[in-house]
Amino acid sequence: MLTKRINFVNFKKKYKKKSIEIRLKNLIKKKSDLINSLSVNYKDSYNKNLLKKFKNSKYFRIIGMGGSILGTQAIYNYLNDKIKKKFFFINNLQTVEKKFKKKGFTNLVVSKSGTTIETIVNSNILLKKRDKNIFITENKKNYLYLLAQKLKSEIVHHNNFIGGRYSVLSEVGMLPAELMGLSSKNFRQFNFLIKNKKFLNSLVYNVGSILFYIKNKKYNSIIINYDETAEDIFKWYQQLVAESLGKHKKGILPIVSNMPKDNHSVMQLYLDGFKNNFFTFFYTHKNKSKKLNKSNLLLPLELIENKNISNILFAQKKATENVFNKKNIPFRSFEIKKRNEKTLGELFCFFILETILLGQALNLNPYDQPAVELIKKETKKILI
Repeated sequence: MLTKRINFVNFKKKYKKKSIEIRLKNLIKKKSDLINSLSVNYKDSYNKNLLKKFKNSKYFRIIGMGGSILGTQAIYNYLNDKIKKKFFFINNLQTVEKKFKKKGFTNLVVSKSGTTIETIVNSNILLKKRDKNIFITENKKNYLYLLAQKLKSEIVHHNNFIGGRYSVLSEVGMLPAELMGLSSKNFRQFNFLIKNKKFLNSLVYNVGSILFYIKNKKYNSIIINYDETAEDIFKWYQQLVAESLGKHKKGILPIVSNMPKDNHSVMQLYLDGFKNNFFTFFYTHKNKSKKLNKSNLLLPLELIENKNISNILFAQKKATENVFNKKNIPFRSFEIKKRNEKTLGELFCFFILETILLGQALNLNPYDQPAVELIKKETKKILI
C-alpha cells in the first residue's frame, strides 16, 4: 500500500540499501527547486487572472514535444471523465495534417528553450489570427518568446531550473490542468507523501530491487497496462526513465505493453523468452463498466455471465500475476482505487523520485540529455 488511493505490491524480493535511504533523505532535506515544484509551496509563474481570462474557452490545442506535452496529455486522458472542455495535442510533425474544423482555439505553445524546431514548425502552420495564444517558455529572447510578443500573446515563464520531463507539476502541466477545471493543489502531493512511512519505505525497496535487476542484466522495464486511459502516463514515464538514465552505456529501456491485446502477441515472449525483463502491472478500478448482454450469449458461457468488462480485465490481471509468480518473473503492481488528481500526483511523485534516486545510485546525472543535442545540431547542419 502506498496510500489509501493506491494498492502497491512491491517486487517479491526486496533489496533495501541504506545508501538509497540516505539519498532519499538528502533529496527531501535539500529542497531543490525541482523537488519544490512537486510541493504545494511551489509558486506558479501565472496567476488566477490568466485563468479567468480563458475560462470561457472550450477548445484548446497544446503544441509541444516530449516533456513539454506528455505530462499534460497523461492528465487529460486519465482524468477525462472530470473534464468538460476539449483538448487536442500536437506532439509530432505529421499531426499538423489533421483538419481542425472548430473555430476559435486557445493554443498553448510549450517549449522551455523556445527553439524546439518541431514546435516552431507546428506553431507556424496552426496559429491563426482568430485564435488566442499562451506561450510557456523561458524568460529570455528566444524564437517563441519573440513570436509571442509579435502576436501580443500571453507569456508564462518556464522556470529554467526544471527540465521538461520533470515539469509536469510546474506551470507546464498545472496551467493546462487548471484550464481543464482541475486543481493544481491536489496534484502536488509531495508534502503529504514525505510524511508517509509506507510510501517512503516502498520507494526505497523499489529502487533497491531495480538496482539489483540492473546489476543482473535485466534492463527492460515493461509496463503491463490494463487501463487504456493510462497509456499516456507511461509514455511520460518512458521519456522520464529513458532520457534520465540512458547514458554512458547504462540505462533502462521502458516498454509500454497494453493488455489484454498484448496477451495475443508478446506475452509468449514475456513468459518463455529471454529473462532480462522486470515488469510493472497497472490497473484502475472503475465505478462504471459496460455489462455483458445475457440475451446475446450462447450457452454454455457461465464464466462471463453477469460480468462487466472491468471484472474480466481484473481477472486477467490477477491470472497473469499468478503465472508470473509461478515462473519467478519479477514484477511490481499498482492497483488504483481512486481516479483523481491526488492519485495521479502521487504517481508522478513516485516515478520522479524513483528516477532521480536510480540516476544517483548509477553515478549518472539524471537531469541532462547530452546525446539528444547531437541530433538537433546535425539536423540544423542538414537544413542549412
